[in-house]
Amino acid sequence: MIDLNAILRRPLVTEKSTRLREDNRYVIEVNPTASKGQIREAIESRFKVSVLSVHTIRGMGKFRRRFGPIGGYQPEWKKAIVRIKEGQKITWEEVA
Repeated sequence: MIDLNAILRRPLVTEKSTRLREDNRYVIEVNPTASKGQIREAIESRFKVSVLSVHTIRGMGKFRRRFGPIGGYQPEWKKAIVRIKEGQKITWEEVA
């Protein structure tokens, strides 16, 4: 099992995630091996909020060229869209 502190990585701030925040949905980058239950438990324990739903999206690592034949891989990633109870908030200062 993953340590709960290692599950949440950072908030993802985009135009879409800012719009989702109005519906009490927050977008957070998480550990790619974390399950929905572990993500729910980590958010509830760290921020003291009630999680209603967790949706996850995975991105696979890709090979990217650097300079000619030199290349490398981008790491795989996972983000979670978390819906919390009405009236509760997550402040990003608590994430860091």
